Amino acid sequence: MPPRARRYAVRELAGYEAPEAPDPAVADAAARLACGRRAYRAAKRAFDVAFSALVLVAFSWLYLIIAVAVKLDDPSGPVIFRQTRVGRGGREFTMYKFRSMRPDAEERLESLRSMNEKTGPVFKMREDPRVTRVGRVIRKLSLDELPQFANVLRGDLSVVGPRPALPSEVAAYTPRQRQRLLVRQGLTCYWQTRMNRDDLTFDEWVDLDLLYIEQCGIWADLKLIIQTVGVVLSAQGR
Repeated sequence: MPPRARRYAVRELAGYEAPEAPDPAVADAAARLACGRRAYRAAKRAFDVAFSALVLVAFSWLYLIIAVAVKLDDPSGPVIFRQTRVGRGGREFTMYKFRSMRPDAEERLESLRSMNEKTGPVFKMREDPRVTRVGRVIRKLSLDELPQFANVLRGDLSVVGPRPALPSEVAAYTPRQRQRLLVRQGLTCYWQTRMNRDDLTFDEWVDLDLLYIEQCGIWADLKLIIQTVGVVLSAQGR
């Protein structure tokens, strides 16, 4: 794709003006996905709809068990935690999770900033005091993210794609980091399947997301889904 066309496509996809894409290969791959590859896009969306609907119906009993456990453990807050996240092209949407933290978790975040164990604009803390007892269990098994299949069904997310970030995090992105927004965000990606994912720096996380944008395809997506099942069964979440 010619540089001028690439710049236009990247500007439209990522929602920012840049004289040249920081990673031309990533920009070309994202532009080809947006302007072509119709069979892959149709297959990916069809799979997202069918798979998320299947999970929501087949595991409704598990959703009920987790909902009851969350409420019994901490009756003071809601079962479902709603949070604004940023999707493809900078579009904001409401993402759903089973609540794994105390109701005042977001208000307490600033007081914990100094204990952040992650580089870059994200916040990660191994022994986060805001996490509830049930929250630690469902986070370990990645069950807190099950409600996000509703986001997939709605089209906010895909099953496979870079994880969606907070608006405050995106506001601090460099042009290169902002390239994560060139494709639809997802439930799982290369970072999510790494056994040492919580030890990776944010730049390494971004490298993996940009690698996915370059390599995304049916086989890459299926491989990531299979690997994610392995990560969940081995309780790698935090």
